[in-house]
Amino acid sequence: MARVLLLGLALFAVGAAAEGLSPNELGVIYNRNDAASVRIAQYYALRRRIPDRNVIGLAVPDRATISREELKALRAAMLQTLPTNVQALLLVWSRPYAVECMSVTTAFAAGYQPGFCEPGCGRTMSNPLYDTPGWLPADTIGWLPAMLLPTADEVLAKNVINQGIRADGTAPPGTAYLVRTQDTARNVRARGFADAEALLSSRVRVVDISTPVQEQLTNTLAYFTGVPRVEELSRLHFLPGAAADHLTSFGGQLDGTSQMSALEWLRQGATGSYGSVSEPCAHLGKFPSPQVFLDHYTRGDSLLEAYWKSVAMPGQGLFIGEPLARPYHGHS
Repeated sequence: MARVLLLGLALFAVGAAAEGLSPNELGVIYNRNDAASVRIAQYYALRRRIPDRNVIGLAVPDRATISREELKALRAAMLQTLPTNVQALLLVWSRPYAVECMSVTTAFAAGYQPGFCEPGCGRTMSNPLYDTPGWLPADTIGWLPAMLLPTADEVLAKNVINQGIRADGTAPPGTAYLVRTQDTARNVRARGFADAEALLSSRVRVVDISTPVQEQLTNTLAYFTGVPRVEELSRLHFLPGAAADHLTSFGGQLDGTSQMSALEWLRQGATGSYGSVSEPCAHLGKFPSPQVFLDHYTRGDSLLEAYWKSVAMPGQGLFIGEPLARPYHGHS
């Protein structure tokens, strides 16, 4: 399928912020060789009223990591069928979550390019969607920003979907927690916490806290921290539509390592999360900016839009959760 870059559409996108990502513009991509993937894709399409033409099955290898050649074949097969109005993707499986050193979400979004991850600890390719208004990425830059919905636990997958739907339009009076830790290398986002609180305090309650966190935290809308494992996880109680992530090296390796997987945030009740699949080092731009995420989310962007707009260098980062969750739609 040919996609062209049109200046007129790019200019239109700047004024399209109020529209955002709709079910009609989301492609749902599943593994036709995985019964759980098929069932969850069908459930999602039904619950979110995704058009049948947007739901596409591929023969996806059931491995944690696939090669760039395998990605190229899968992406080509997808693009042959994908309607031209689709602007973003939901990948419905647990594995693969990586394409060599890239995350599968960025690899499906933009194709494999060495500059997205092979510099390793160096700076990687930038995200042209970072902190931008509007949402027509396929038409303006040729990207299809993607989010992964893990399906190994079907009950969990359905819970995440239902949480996203329950969030829509609720404008929850929750709290966004910006968490300072004693882990110097992983605490780098803390330098922006004061600015985030100043920008957002008129729209949402923002609390700057430090570990250890001993109390129960209820009505949690967002939780951003930086540690390899989140000791207080069981004490966090998330609202529908909540996002949470921990800045660490391998949170996007969903099979689990010595570090906590981003999947644990979904198990605790968050609707979306993020983690890196290969060593990024502690580059701020390789992880979500709490300020940028919350700014766009509380203005009415969907979870997928807000998360993608918050990461300046997303090549190594895996976005997971329910992409259409939109708690502040109509309340910006």
